[in-house]
Amino acid sequence: MSQAQAQENRKRIVETAARLFRERGVAGVSVADVMAEVGLTHGGFYKQFASKEALVAEAVGQAFDELRGKLGGLDRATFLDEYLSPAHRDDPGAGCPAAGFSGDMAREDEGNAALAAYASGIDLYARWLGDDLAAVSTLVGAMVLARATAGTEISDRILAAAKAALA
Repeated sequence: MSQAQAQENRKRIVETAARLFRERGVAGVSVADVMAEVGLTHGGFYKQFASKEALVAEAVGQAFDELRGKLGGLDRATFLDEYLSPAHRDDPGAGCPAAGFSGDMAREDEGNAALAAYASGIDLYARWLGDDLAAVSTLVGAMVLARATAGTEISDRILAAAKAALA
């Protein structure tokens, strides 16, 4: 395998892991799940990564990098409309890494590389919103609660209330 192909495989593994981890949680996704989704063998994983924990850290960073790219082209009002939407709530795999990884990161040990990447991503959000940690907390908290109550009437009310609070 060429160096370029190895790099492309690694990129696909990280992007796929970032999506799957946000959809199902880190504990709900095995290395074999990620590799099968990418179409590579489980054994090839360890040529790319030292451990699942290393993949998690890279996937968290990659998810926030994706977010950084999205934020660059949005104004605050458009961002709030898109973030606090049923479409975002219903697509965690492509959604907010702050909300998608929150439960997993709450269980990580201090000093963990994934937790450091997550904290850096939260800081990114806060800086983009004018260093407004209350806004970040409202957004992420609302998304976590809306996803946890999806399919019920209160889920949409949570999204609307957060939008009204931040408008």
